[in-house]
Amino acid sequence: MNRQRVMMTMLVGFAPMSIVAQQLPVLPVKQEMRGDWMLESGKNKAGVYKSGKDIVLTNGLMARTFRVGAGCATVGLENGMTGQQELRAVRPEAELVIDGKTWAIGGLQGQPVQNFLTAAAIDNMTADTTGFRYRGFETGPTQARFPWKRNKAWLTEDLPWPAPGRRITFRYEGPAALKGVALEVVYELYDGMPVMSKWMRLVNNSRQPLRLERFKSEILALVETAPKVDAGSPREYRILGRKESPQKETQTDAPRDYIDRFTQLFVVTDYAMGGDMEAMKDNPGVRWVHDHPEYEKTGIRYYGQYKPARVECTPPFGPDVTLAPGQEWESFRAFEMLRDATDDERRGLAEMRFWRAMAPWTQENPMFMHVRSAETDAVKLAIDQCAEAGFEMVIMTFGSGFNIEQKDAAYLERMKMLGDYARSKGVALGGYSLLASRGGKPENLIISERTGQPATNPQNGAHFGKTPCLSTHWGDEYFRTLKTYFNTTGMNVFENDGAYPGDACASTEHAFHKGYHDSQWTQWERIHAFYKWCRGEGIYLNVPDWFFLSGSSKTAMGYVETNWSLPREFQEVIERQNIYDGTWQKTPSMGWMFVPLTQYHGGGAAATIEPLHEHLGHYERRMANLLGAGVQAIYRGPRLFDTEETKAMVKKMVAFYKSRRAILHSDIVHLRRPDGRDWDGILHVNHRLDTCGFAMLYNPLPEPLTRTIKLPLYYTGLKDVATITVMGAAPRKYMLDSRQNAFVTITIPANGYVWAEVRK
Repeated sequence: MNRQRVMMTMLVGFAPMSIVAQQLPVLPVKQEMRGDWMLESGKNKAGVYKSGKDIVLTNGLMARTFRVGAGCATVGLENGMTGQQELRAVRPEAELVIDGKTWAIGGLQGQPVQNFLTAAAIDNMTADTTGFRYRGFETGPTQARFPWKRNKAWLTEDLPWPAPGRRITFRYEGPAALKGVALEVVYELYDGMPVMSKWMRLVNNSRQPLRLERFKSEILALVETAPKVDAGSPREYRILGRKESPQKETQTDAPRDYIDRFTQLFVVTDYAMGGDMEAMKDNPGVRWVHDHPEYEKTGIRYYGQYKPARVECTPPFGPDVTLAPGQEWESFRAFEMLRDATDDERRGLAEMRFWRAMAPWTQENPMFMHVRSAETDAVKLAIDQCAEAGFEMVIMTFGSGFNIEQKDAAYLERMKMLGDYARSKGVALGGYSLLASRGGKPENLIISERTGQPATNPQNGAHFGKTPCLSTHWGDEYFRTLKTYFNTTGMNVFENDGAYPGDACASTEHAFHKGYHDSQWTQWERIHAFYKWCRGEGIYLNVPDWFFLSGSSKTAMGYVETNWSLPREFQEVIERQNIYDGTWQKTPSMGWMFVPLTQYHGGGAAATIEPLHEHLGHYERRMANLLGAGVQAIYRGPRLFDTEETKAMVKKMVAFYKSRRAILHSDIVHLRRPDGRDWDGILHVNHRLDTCGFAMLYNPLPEPLTRTIKLPLYYTGLKDVATITVMGAAPRKYMLDSRQNAFVTITIPANGYVWAEVRK
């Protein structure tokens, strides 16, 4: 017998279904963007305005225009940074499949051509009044998605939460067939950045249960900006899985991260999972589809050339949840950012601003160590050394004997004692737990839709091998045990390895999902809710997956673990390559790296730093690589130092980092990728700081290098002159060229590094 528990709340504060009358200010004739938003973000405030028959949500950087009347529809998506209209056709605001019937929410009918949209065409289009009926709107400020208990000691900028801006909520009520069913579609636009979010809430005020089978929370027919070639041939998209008939829609075979390189709209959701540790790969709630059926009827397309021209925010299948009378359901949240450039550097820097604003806890960036043993003396030694050297966190690592699922009172008391001891030293303490690929009892495992047996590999439904289903009694107990552990011990650090990877489960016997089609949604809801709880409790989360919008703090920067079994001299260059490549999508604080103080994946003495004092030069260069980039690493071993000389070096590098922490946490402009043949380097930029730039330059060669290096200082905010100090020497003034570049001649010592500080 299925025992489904849908994670929903009772209806609270839903406005009655009557027209909401609200006065809005009139849109200025032309609300223009003020300055470069990356340098003058405070000038572009979000607002909701009336403009003739339309409502406009805008901050000058982007504007979403809604035609309201008998219905409600998005009729404009303007890029204020480029002056370009990004919308070419009207589609419904959302779509629901309820009890087998598809309902379009909002939208307009009768567009004569699908390639572009004119004001005259909009005036002649009509609303569909047979489905959900538009009943009005209300506006207000943005609201926090969940609580954030911040650790200010680890932050260099006390970022606002929620990101300030304006919200508009459009209300709908169901038709006669769905009497008592209400829907809200909510949009938020944020101050100072071309970013908005969207989601919807559904409430069943009827007397009957309601089955929500599928949904699309966003549907935008966009201007085609992807290339005409290599965008993938169209293929049918199976929305319900292999056993169902495919939809008559098609989507591109090109990967999402490839499409993102060419579109002007960056789209992600908090329905993120997959284990790829990249935003555009761990993004199953977003799909780019071919819009060519509509083109063929009323428009023009190029023969034989298909491009993804419609973006939809929808899970791959499901949620297939049932709402009892009086219950409410909320979709995941989609986040959209308009771009103003085609070059990778500016597009990447824009993404950094997005993550800082939408997930500000990612900017908590403590220095941490992985201690190899969870025995009391070993943990205390690690805490003592971290406290003395200036590290801020200790994690009892995998293979250490730490067991967060241990319920023995004596064990929990020992962990509490260690947590109290760490706090007394100013060090945070926590530990590791494996979630996916851990196996378990057969009745708790993910069941393959293909075989009907426990899934074992990606081909039959398991990303990482045999994995427990979270929508089981086991999953319920797992999260309950974690909460008990943190509440009992007072610890505030959790590394959740193999986080939920998006596996779907075909079991019909599990307690909290009915079958295949609701299994992914219900499992995501559970881990999403737990991570949000952690964030509200101030628990720092290391998660090797893209759960940032759910409260995760850090994921892997991107590396191959077996790299750390290579000889030490190879690791130095590879480490810098990983950081260089990993900071196009992540801020420095969002990714961790790895330092094998003791052997990891083999390699013997040639691959490890222990004994630490025997490899002091290498150890210092590794810290310079990492701390100079503002990136923290897993220093894995029993200790941070073994001699006074080693301790002095570690303390020196920590002091170097902490004295410049604000600029080293700042975003990175990429100068030259490491290749082992010549210098390589990065440049931190932050126009809000007096130290507005900081370059780290490295020499992998056994002889000194003298080079004249171009420092692109546009994002420092400097225009004419920069004051630059190299390795603490006397500052010099440099005239900037017309593109805000400074040219600095620097000698980098053999197998060494140099830093250059840029001040206003």
